[in-house]
Amino acid sequence: MPTLHLIEGPVGAGKTTYAIRLGKSLGAPPLILDAWMVKLFQPDRPDRDLWAWYAERKARCTGQMLDLALSALDHGQDAIAELGLVRRHDRITLFSRLEDQNLDFLVHVLEEPRDERWRRVERRNNEKGETFAMLVSSEVFEMASDMWEPIDPSEIAGRQERFRFARC
Repeated sequence: MPTLHLIEGPVGAGKTTYAIRLGKSLGAPPLILDAWMVKLFQPDRPDRDLWAWYAERKARCTGQMLDLALSALDHGQDAIAELGLVRRHDRITLFSRLEDQNLDFLVHVLEEPRDERWRRVERRNNEKGETFAMLVSSEVFEMASDMWEPIDPSEIAGRQERFRFARC
């Protein structure tokens, strides 16, 4: 049965690197939120009121990415999606939706200490390598880190086999 691989974690945890490696091992291209957001919306990014602008576009983008991932499953292929679900409620809602549709999914959770994540983000900002999508300032890093709600027992309850805690 094809599987939807969801990659979750805070900024700088290694989600994109992990998704790329997983994609190569499964033969499935990863769907990465930051790459989509930059490609589709970066030219229109406002100087003010960024979070309201971002939230609306993120919702559209993750909806389209999820539709594409589910289409891959319908065609008998695994799918990989890093949807940036930083809020517990959003993840639980998605898990319930997938369960209601009797879809197979596996949640890959990456977490690292905050100081290590910031070192990674600084390195990515400077090197602009394969996983670089946009500059992440220290202010954006702190705000995004504060928004991350770590996986807790309420998400895992009844679905332990669906969680893989990984490191990049």
